[in-house]
Amino acid sequence: MVNQDFLNSTNKLFDQALSYTDISPDLATRIRVSNSTYTINFGVKLRDEIHTFTGWRSVHSEHFEPAKGGIRYDINASQEEVEALAALMTYKCAIIEVPYGGSKGALKINPKDWTKVEIEKITRRFAQELIKRDLIHPAQNVPAPDVGTGADEMAWIADEYRRIHPTDINALACVTGKPTQKGGLVGRSEATGRGVQYIIREFFRHEDDCIKAGFKGSLKDKRVAIQGLGNVGYHAAKFLQEEDECKIVCVMERNGAIINPDGLDIEKIKQYLSEHGSFEGCNEGKFEANSSDFLCMECDILIPAARENVINESNAQEIKAKLIVEAANGPITFEADELLNERHVTIIPDIMANAGGVAVSYFEWIRNLRHIRFGRLEKRRNAFQFDTLISAIETMTGKDMPEKFKEQFMEGANEIDLVRSGLDDMMSEAYQKIRQSMIENNIPNLRTAAYKVALDRIATSYDSIGL
Repeated sequence: MVNQDFLNSTNKLFDQALSYTDISPDLATRIRVSNSTYTINFGVKLRDEIHTFTGWRSVHSEHFEPAKGGIRYDINASQEEVEALAALMTYKCAIIEVPYGGSKGALKINPKDWTKVEIEKITRRFAQELIKRDLIHPAQNVPAPDVGTGADEMAWIADEYRRIHPTDINALACVTGKPTQKGGLVGRSEATGRGVQYIIREFFRHEDDCIKAGFKGSLKDKRVAIQGLGNVGYHAAKFLQEEDECKIVCVMERNGAIINPDGLDIEKIKQYLSEHGSFEGCNEGKFEANSSDFLCMECDILIPAARENVINESNAQEIKAKLIVEAANGPITFEADELLNERHVTIIPDIMANAGGVAVSYFEWIRNLRHIRFGRLEKRRNAFQFDTLISAIETMTGKDMPEKFKEQFMEGANEIDLVRSGLDDMMSEAYQKIRQSMIENNIPNLRTAAYKVALDRIATSYDSIGL
């Protein structure tokens, strides 16, 4: 029922934005519905028994190829959830202008029920079923990590693809989010959380937006509450705390929350959670067993980074945050979104806020196709140019440049610097263009404006191929 609500919410948001476009009803239907969804049942012999698993891969849109989207391992996964997530991927890719259609996959499994060796065997079998249907392919469908999966699963999938297609020179590009030693890109694991940080920074660069949301001053010392300390929530919290000097006052997990009005040390509580599986007993803050209650705590910025539908009709009226940044997919239901908009709570929607993962996945895919790391060809040439420039400045001024500046010039940009620069540019530009569309079209909120921008771009893409 929850997953059906998620799909319904996504479609209602689509319809809401449609009224601000000139898209015909028949083209709107073509954009809205998934192209195809494959249900796959396969068996794996484990523990002297044959276990049957169910998985899905949904392709929402192929207006650009390949289609792009993660694979999650979750016992609560369903076809409806996968189709909703695939649709969000289509809109997300359109917003940040990467040449992908939207796709998504899931395997109905609790990863904690199986050993790592067993998960590898299950993953390879699942990959085989998808590969032989071209649902994993560097030019047609490119998965990435999602809930319950990570770099290891992506490495196993890439290896399985290479076994089946040994002569494909671009085999590594069949999946992103791989380990760096297996064709992965440095910065990919942090990308979604880093993107959340960048889009919050961009929001605070617009004084009118800050005033409208009830903020004064910079991002420094703003009180942040985060739900979910997985990969996305952890990196968003870490960067906001360390680089923007925000106070992370609350972190919520499914089995309890930890609160400290003076600010939590993210590294310490992350380590404690990894070791103990809960915040209970952690001396960095006060433990509260009923974590969901603290979505409604006093804070400046609320970042739901866990699951869909956590903010709904039952708690939307109690939300006290001035700004909600959707690091998770679909954390606010359609009905709750309407209630929050009535209360003038500013929301940076998921199709903007968590697009950092697919942005850096795009960089990794390009790197795999190019077969050379970013910056390799230019680094020494740039170093020579900077050395010449420094010598010229010193000759003209008669003074030596301070060593720390010399070192920064001469070191040049590493691959991680280039990745972060590209991500920052994509997230900032997306916010600016959606904000501009909201103002120019008199749209009441960022979410509807984001959907309009996405739908217009997809419609233009379909029109260019004569559909």
